[in-house]
Amino acid sequence: MPDYRSIRYDLRDNVATITFNRPDAANAIDEHTSRELVDALVRSEENREVRALILTGNGRFFCAGADLRAIFTPADELKTGVSFIHVAASKIVRAPFPVISVVNGTAAGGGMGLACACDLMIAAESARFIMAFTRRGLSPDSTTTYFLPRRIGLGRALELAYLNRTLTAQEALDWGIANRVVADAELPRAAHAMAAELAQGATQAFAAAKRLMHQGCVETLETQIENEVRTIYQMLATEDTREAIRAFNEKRTPVFRGR
Repeated sequence: MPDYRSIRYDLRDNVATITFNRPDAANAIDEHTSRELVDALVRSEENREVRALILTGNGRFFCAGADLRAIFTPADELKTGVSFIHVAASKIVRAPFPVISVVNGTAAGGGMGLACACDLMIAAESARFIMAFTRRGLSPDSTTTYFLPRRIGLGRALELAYLNRTLTAQEALDWGIANRVVADAELPRAAHAMAAELAQGATQAFAAAKRLMHQGCVETLETQIENEVRTIYQMLATEDTREAIRAFNEKRTPVFRGR
């Protein structure tokens, strides 16, 4: 496994787990952390064994967003650090497998953005969500202005940006930010169980579904119909789709291999 300093990386049951590991700094993201995060995402993309990925935190925080101790740096350095967070969010969205944010504690600012960038979200009952940018005189960043309105609508996204209201895990579930809330003690088991289940599924079909869903937010109806038809034909050429059709005809459960 790679020797990271600010994150931990683990691979088990075809599930890669990236854990923010700066608990004394509320798992805040500095440039070093963001570089390691991008490296871990690229490493996962290039490993055929990885068929699902978990993003989580160590300690009381999932991630407190950007490390404000490093915010007042020369413009070029600040731009580089922020750019790596944006690259990480882009990698998450375009990952060729499902990505689950497992929110173990507070997700604030850019941490909330990264959690929302993931395909699915499981939160511990004690988890909390807060934008926090305008509280520090900053504009929202780290893809929060892209993902939050898509998850909860413009009005509620602006409410969180203006008022910096802290949402409980249950409120995040009710609003449509989280997909599932579980007891704190059950979080690691529940998260790995979901990820391991997805890792045994039709990985390429999952990736195609994710791509189509994101395209559907910006394309016209006619263009999206064409995207769907083209993708269906691409899926018919995959080993997993052929296996699923054989299994259907043979009245058995398909065995997917992610190919």
